[in-house]
Amino acid sequence: METQEERQSAEALLSEAEPWESWESKLVLWSIGIGIAGLIVLGLLVNKFILD
Repeated sequence: METQEERQSAEALLSEAEPWESWESKLVLWSIGIGIAGLIVLGLLVNKFILD
């Protein structure tokens, strides 16, 4: 049997998306992209100046 609290929790999870969800998703994707680009640039710099 489902309790009232479980039912309310399920309704909250299935409700409409929050208004900032698209902005937040873009922020996460940009952050991951900048992180990957930074790793590539730093890897190239280490390869050129330290490993030579």
